[in-house]
Amino acid sequence: MHNVHVQKLLQTAQEFREDPDKAKRPASLQGVWNVQEGEPQFTAVVKFEGGESVLEMDQPTFLGGGGTRPGPIQYCLYGFAACFAGTLASVAAEQGVTLKRLEVTVETTLDFSRVFGLSENPIAEGITIVPLIEADADPSTIQRVKELAAQRCPAVYCLTNPIRVSVT
Repeated sequence: MHNVHVQKLLQTAQEFREDPDKAKRPASLQGVWNVQEGEPQFTAVVKFEGGESVLEMDQPTFLGGGGTRPGPIQYCLYGFAACFAGTLASVAAEQGVTLKRLEVTVETTLDFSRVFGLSENPIAEGITIVPLIEADADPSTIQRVKELAAQRCPAVYCLTNPIRVSVT
């Protein structure tokens, strides 16, 4: 249903109910900072179930990069929007709501003064998710799907709950 394999979702949910440890999956990524001028600043081979892709990052010029590739914040916003869209599409499928169109915009205002050691201001004061949904469902059902997506989305969780970070 709208590019979501509902039976697989239901099967996976059942497996996780029966054995909660199956819900835990290790994740890692290794990247390289390029020291050569004119190259993207950071490159990583991202491996996934069906293969791998090369992602390249270049900071915007005001942060010392060449501005030739998306920066880390663009990747973060992309990941956030993609995660929310995927979660919402899955929830809609589980609830039997047929989507005709789903578009997700994420918006924020960034304050880079902290990056330069000029303040303790947060980098982003908040993120607004603006899903555009066309579906054969009444407004209350669509609202319920949006609420469930916000509750279940891994990216929303990561941004709204402290996650221990260690640098070794």
